[in-house]
Amino acid sequence: MGHITFEKLQISYPGKAGSFVAVDGFDADIAEGEFVTIVGPSGCGKSSVLMAADGLIPISGGRISIQGTEVTKPGPDRAMVFQDASLMPWRTVLDNVAFGLELTGVGKAERLRTAREFVQLVGLGGREESHPHQLSGGMRQRVGIARALAMDPAVLLMDEPFGALDAQTRELMAGELLRIWDLDRKTVLFVTHGIDEAIFLADRVLVMGGSPSRVTEVMEIDLPRPRDSAVRASAAFGQYRTHLASLLFGGAVQAPVAL
Repeated sequence: MGHITFEKLQISYPGKAGSFVAVDGFDADIAEGEFVTIVGPSGCGKSSVLMAADGLIPISGGRISIQGTEVTKPGPDRAMVFQDASLMPWRTVLDNVAFGLELTGVGKAERLRTAREFVQLVGLGGREESHPHQLSGGMRQRVGIARALAMDPAVLLMDEPFGALDAQTRELMAGELLRIWDLDRKTVLFVTHGIDEAIFLADRVLVMGGSPSRVTEVMEIDLPRPRDSAVRASAAFGQYRTHLASLLFGGAVQAPVAL
């Protein structure tokens, strides 16, 4: 049994004509310290799987467990990072990062010390007293990641955290995330629409499809770590990209032309 285990997971939503089953038969076993990405068509239930893993929505069948304990509600062993960093505009960077610790009753001196450590870790040293409106989109996402990491979760759940960023910033943030992840190798489950992003980050890619949706293929990504921009230009990366695109888009995809 892995760190996170999904067994015959089913997620449904109420509708006028009865329940709509979005996900049915989702099975996956995520090892401790593994970085796993999830890709699939829009509306296939990728985010629903993540929210169920965080205990934010109920499941209608199957089981999710973390280290053998069934997930029924949110817990301190998990932290979620969304596409929108959802920072409190009246709080500084430091106070936003410290917010989760404040909610759990950590004393002021300790939570601010911890918050400063993670602000530095995500590369925002010197911006502790800035407010969200003074930050770029990438900086705001760094604050959101720092806030999640400050809670020291065993599992980091990330739902399209770079989806609203421009392409260049998104690529830079992916590299930064791997740098941070490499320090303590938390278990990460990361939802993305980006094929390159899914491959660049992951040890494995879970491909979702079907209706209702489930895991239709698991891609093992055998690329060296640590990873940098040179990895994206490698022949192996191009082969992974072509295969993953063919799974998502079918025969309309052609192999990239060598330059």
